[in-house]
Amino acid sequence: MDKEPNKQIELLQTEYAKEQFAKFEKERRQVVFRRRRLVAVFVAALVIFAIVGIQMFNDQMRLQKLQEYKAETVAKQEAADKKVTQLKRDVALLQDDEYVAKLARSRFFYSKKNEKIYPVLPDASDSKTETSGDEANASDTKTSDSE
Repeated sequence: MDKEPNKQIELLQTEYAKEQFAKFEKERRQVVFRRRRLVAVFVAALVIFAIVGIQMFNDQMRLQKLQEYKAETVAKQEAADKKVTQLKRDVALLQDDEYVAKLARSRFFYSKKNEKIYPVLPDASDSKTETSGDEANASDTKTSDSE
């Protein structure tokens, strides 16, 4: 079992042998060509899938940012709508002369004829802001007038 080439085997140099050898070489080249073509198709498909995947990821991130922006904008819109509704209500109340008179009496200590005013100072423990205190005075004035 020597590794030397066997010298007892000789190649046939006939036309048929040459044709078979050429046919075998042609088939081998075709197999190599098919493999290369298949690899090229797979590489092209991989590149296309990578590009599409990256685009989908970027689109998803952009969509998420847009949805966050939309939620933020909707929240701002709702706050603005509430403020507009409150301001419209305030304007409607300010059209009422009785309400304006009550407001002036409660905030600025104006009085009607023959009316006495007893100012009550807020407690030191009361942590309400001045605006909420004004609203409380206005509501106190409403309840005392309705009684």
